[in-house]
Amino acid sequence: MFKLDYDLDLINALRRVYGDDLNDFLVSLSRPPHRYYVRVNTLRTTVSEVLKRLRCRGVEVYKDEVVDEAIYFPVRGPNEVPSASSYVIAERRAAESVMLGSDLYIPGVIKGEFRRGSEVNVITPYGDVVAYGIAEIDSKTIGSVSRGVAVRVVKSLYDVVKVRELPEFEEGLIYPQSLPSIIVGRLVSPRNGEVIVDMCSAPGGKTGHLVELSCGRALIYAFDHSKKKIDNMVEELGRLGHLNHVNILKADSRYLHLDYSWLRADKVLIDPPCSALGVIPKILDSKKYYDVRILADYQFQFLKTAAKIVKDGGMISYSTCTVTLEENEEVVEKAVSGLGLEVVEPRIKVGSDGITSMPWGQRLMRFHPHIHGTPGYFIALLRRCKG
Repeated sequence: MFKLDYDLDLINALRRVYGDDLNDFLVSLSRPPHRYYVRVNTLRTTVSEVLKRLRCRGVEVYKDEVVDEAIYFPVRGPNEVPSASSYVIAERRAAESVMLGSDLYIPGVIKGEFRRGSEVNVITPYGDVVAYGIAEIDSKTIGSVSRGVAVRVVKSLYDVVKVRELPEFEEGLIYPQSLPSIIVGRLVSPRNGEVIVDMCSAPGGKTGHLVELSCGRALIYAFDHSKKKIDNMVEELGRLGHLNHVNILKADSRYLHLDYSWLRADKVLIDPPCSALGVIPKILDSKKYYDVRILADYQFQFLKTAAKIVKDGGMISYSTCTVTLEENEEVVEKAVSGLGLEVVEPRIKVGSDGITSMPWGQRLMRFHPHIHGTPGYFIALLRRCKG
């Protein structure tokens, strides 16, 4: 099912990370995480209350062993998907969601011929079946309708709770977020009165977590350069009830030291655009090593600005959802050697160590899909040296 289009240089870059285990890593990219995580909004409820509500309705859900506010739903599969006489081709990202049990929404439809109420298979643009369901609309009317469900999924390749259909989601009690991403907020550990800058804040998961961890008492600035992404973030933070606790601003965060020259932060989060090689599950990925090199230079620009706006002794969290050395350890090495930053021992240590000969390599955190059953992820906690 997984269609891979990496050039030889990128394959060699991944081999630097995984060696003889490279094929295991590549195969794991087509599979979802073992657990589907959500974060409990502790400003509105408690973990025990959410667990109680879900279990009373027969939902299988568990509390994470390390992070108190993280709970998860098991992911089952792969399953046998029933055949149907009709089909609908889904856009790549939509198909990746549908294979986990999400309904297929109208914007995700590429084409197909079906009638409302008919049984259909949802297939990828490459012909692989990811789900079976019931059409909620006639295919001929899709062009005149922009929103709504096209196919109500009955059986998907993998089984997981439809989180966005839970009343707890609608009430703003939970937020879907991967475990490594939740851990970032825990490492930042915001405190009452601290000034915290989230440089690439959309879609708002880490921003919302900071609000909850600080009980709304930190002064949080959330920046993003995309108006569309900011609009989506406002909607999500509004659902959680966090808008009054965040200053959301449209800006290119690489130039905050110029455009917001007055800004001085106790802590800075950087989750910059990356090659997303660790995002799972994938049905297609097409990238070249050139993309990785360009992105690594781009990522370092955010770190340079963060080093200018963070106070002496202040903390910087740098994280990515990718796995290459170029975008992770090598970016951190440049920051340590050229920006007056040092790598800090994290308060929580899970996953694997960083891949570097530098003495601070054990202070870095990596997550590998084929080892940890999570998305591929990298986390470094840095501190600006005083003086």
